[in-house]
Amino acid sequence: MMMTRFLAALAACLAGLAPLTAAAQTGPLRIEITEGVIEPLPIAIAPFLAEGGAAQALADDITAVVRADLEGSGLFRAISPNAFISPITSFESPVQYADWKAINAQGLVTGAVSVSGDRITAKFRLFDVFSEAPLGEGLQFAGSGDAWRRLAHKIADQVYARITGEGGYFDSRVVFVAETGPKDARQKRLAVMDYDGANLSYLTDASTLVLAPRISRDGRQVLFTSYDSGFPRINLLDTGTLRTRALENQPGSMTFSPRFSPDGGTVLFSLSQGGNTDLYRMPVSGGTPTRLTEAPSIETAPSYSPDGRQIVFESDRSGSQQLYIMPAAGGEARRISFGPGRYGSPVWSPRGDLVAFTKQNQGRFHIGVMRTDGSEERLLTASFLDEGPTWSPNGRVVMFTRETAGAGGAPALYSVDITGRNLKRVPTPGAASDPAWSPLLD
Repeated sequence: MMMTRFLAALAACLAGLAPLTAAAQTGPLRIEITEGVIEPLPIAIAPFLAEGGAAQALADDITAVVRADLEGSGLFRAISPNAFISPITSFESPVQYADWKAINAQGLVTGAVSVSGDRITAKFRLFDVFSEAPLGEGLQFAGSGDAWRRLAHKIADQVYARITGEGGYFDSRVVFVAETGPKDARQKRLAVMDYDGANLSYLTDASTLVLAPRISRDGRQVLFTSYDSGFPRINLLDTGTLRTRALENQPGSMTFSPRFSPDGGTVLFSLSQGGNTDLYRMPVSGGTPTRLTEAPSIETAPSYSPDGRQIVFESDRSGSQQLYIMPAAGGEARRISFGPGRYGSPVWSPRGDLVAFTKQNQGRFHIGVMRTDGSEERLLTASFLDEGPTWSPNGRVVMFTRETAGAGGAPALYSVDITGRNLKRVPTPGAASDPAWSPLLD
C-alpha cells in the first residue's frame, strides 16, 4: 500500500475538506488524511514502447498526451526522462525499483503501442515504487488509427483513478461557442473539442446567433438557444448528423437557458411570456410544457441534481439575484445563497455534493462553489468577468468563461479545480465562451 505523506495530503485535497486525522479507504489505496496542502506527486512516465516500427510515432504521441493529462491536473509532476537511470526496454521486463527510488519517483507508468492495419492497441502498467508492487492489473485499449488521443486519455484516466481513488475526466469533450469578429459585431457558432482543446470541429455555421449549449449525458445531443427566428428559442442538435430542430410547442416569444434532465428525456428551461419569466419542463420529443414556478420574479438558469429529484436555479424573488433549490416537479423553493453580492448560473456537481455558480460583488466577478445547503461557500476565481461554470465528469474541475476588459476584450475558456488551485487557460483557436463539459465518453 502507498502510505506516503504525499498521498495523505492528496486525499485531503481531493476530499475538498479541511485537514483531518482519519483513515479512509479510497479505491485501491489505504490513505491516512493528515494534511491539506500538497505538492504534485513525482511520477515517472516511461516512453511507451513501439511494438513494431510503424508504431513509434504513435507511441511517442500517446506518451506525450498521458504526460500532459496527468501534469495538467495539477496533482502530478512528471519526472524528466533525462533523469531516468534504467530505461524500460521491454513491456514484460521486471521493474528495477531501486533505480526509480533513486530519482524519487513515487509512481511509474510503462506502456507499449502496436499497430495492425488501421487498428491501434495501447497497453499500460502502473507501479507503486515504494511498495515495489503493481498498482492494479495492466490494461489495454484498442481503437481505429484516428482514435489514438482517446486511447491516451483513457490510460491517463486509469492512472489518475488508481492513485486518487476517484474517476478521471480526460476522455471527455466540451461543447462551446466559438466567436470571431470585433466585439460589437461578434459572430458565434457552436464548436466541440476534446477537454484539452484538441480535435476541434464546428457544429453550426455563423449565420445566426447561438448561446448556452448544453450536452446530453450520452453526448449525442446538444441543446442551445438560437436567434434564427428573431427571438431566443431552444434548438436541439444531433451531434452525429448535425441536424438541428426547434423544440416543439414553445409558447410565448422567448425560451432560453435549456438543460437536460439526467436521463436525457426532459428539457428544463426558462420561458418569458407577458413580461414574466418562469421555469418549465417538457419532453425532448415535444409535448405540452409543464410550468414549475409561478412568481412575478425572474426564474432562470435551472440545473438538475444528478438524481433528477431537485432543481437549483437563480431568482430575484428576494430583491436581488440569488440561488434557490426546489423539487424537480415544482413546489416550495429554499434559498441557499446568503453572502454579499449577486449569484447566478448555478450548476449541480455530477457528484451531487456541490453547486458551482457565478458571483458578482463589489465590481468583480467570481466562480465559486458551495454545499447544496448553502454552507462552505468558496470563491475560486476573481476577475473583470468570470461566468458560466460547467463541471468536469468527476466533479473535481470547473471550466468557465473569462472575458477581458476594454474595447479589445474577448472571452476565453479557463479551468480551475474546486480548491481554487491550478487555474489555467483552455486552448482554443480564437475567442470562446459558454463551455459545456460532457460526461466521460463511452
